[in-house]
Amino acid sequence: MPGKSTILKDQARFYSTDKTPKLTHTDANTGKAKMVSVTSKDVTHRTAQAEGSILLPETTFNLLSETTVMKKGDVLTVAQIAGIQAAKQTSMLIPLCHPLLLSNIQVHLKLNTEKQSVDCTSLVECRGNTGVEMEALTAVNVALLTVYDMCKAAGHGMEITGIKVKAKTGGKSDYHVM
Repeated sequence: MPGKSTILKDQARFYSTDKTPKLTHTDANTGKAKMVSVTSKDVTHRTAQAEGSILLPETTFNLLSETTVMKKGDVLTVAQIAGIQAAKQTSMLIPLCHPLLLSNIQVHLKLNTEKQSVDCTSLVECRGNTGVEMEALTAVNVALLTVYDMCKAAGHGMEITGIKVKAKTGGKSDYHVM
């Protein structure tokens, strides 16, 4: 078989560095969902950074710019806390994610006047044998959904966009997106 793999009980796990991408969460023969075994993977310091934005209608952005306090409280602080909580709950939300002991979760939200948006970034870290990309993505998604929830009374037409992993370290393949 081409590419790097780890053989586990008659199953090969192909990593994203292979020339032939494979779906690792489905059985190659049946197509049924399966949890990936990380038993033989090394415990390393793993990090992931993610980002995304919520575009706001002018009226909503202006209200948020004037004060981040609305009926449900300080929008950006509540969204930050929601993102941190979400990262900690990722394995409960995404069925095939492994529960991880996260050692650091940072979620930052800021108003972007140029794009008329709230931009969100996350950084998640752990020492473990699987990556934390899903935790970083979940933090950004839930933080932006919280902004949506807290601003929906001020107007419609908000759009969550640009959610992606910006960087990952600590496994078989590290990457950084510019």
